[in-house]
Amino acid sequence: MPLIDFATRPGAIPGLIVVTMKQVTDDRGTVRELFRRSAFDSADIPFGRIEQVNLTESDERGAVRGMHAESMTKLVTVAHGRAFGIYVDARPDSPTFGLVDEVDLAPGLQVLVPLGVANGFQALVPGTQYAYCFDREWSPTMPGIAFNPLDPLIVARWPLEFDSGDSRYLSAKDRHAPAFVAVCQ
Repeated sequence: MPLIDFATRPGAIPGLIVVTMKQVTDDRGTVRELFRRSAFDSADIPFGRIEQVNLTESDERGAVRGMHAESMTKLVTVAHGRAFGIYVDARPDSPTFGLVDEVDLAPGLQVLVPLGVANGFQALVPGTQYAYCFDREWSPTMPGIAFNPLDPLIVARWPLEFDSGDSRYLSAKDRHAPAFVAVCQ
């Protein structure tokens, strides 16, 4: 019976943490611990109380969502499929301001995205389900920023080509979002 233990590694951006969930596989399939407070506490991972959980499903291979940095910490993962996560340090006072980190996400891997770091992803297979756990309830009036995920200045390397004018791949809201430098000054 294969067992994968809980493990963490730091991302390139301070406060960004890549988490391998504890997983047990047998003939029936796999059980993954999506969240265990004691494991996060033992690893000194600063994640408050979970206040909201969202699940998005991207029907099209290549669909992009993001880049968003609301006033909350997020724990993100793939529940089904695969996604390529891109994270950008949007904290103007950070020594790594503007730095991009990338994580290839599959079930069993999570990323803790700290406050002030933008989150976006591209679905690598049809039907990819991307889950978000938030430490605050989302509100359309909450502080935060959003910028165009195709902004060439953020050096995001989306692995799959897609039609950015097709709403199946990129929402009008994300397509028309301002440039990174316009919202992060």
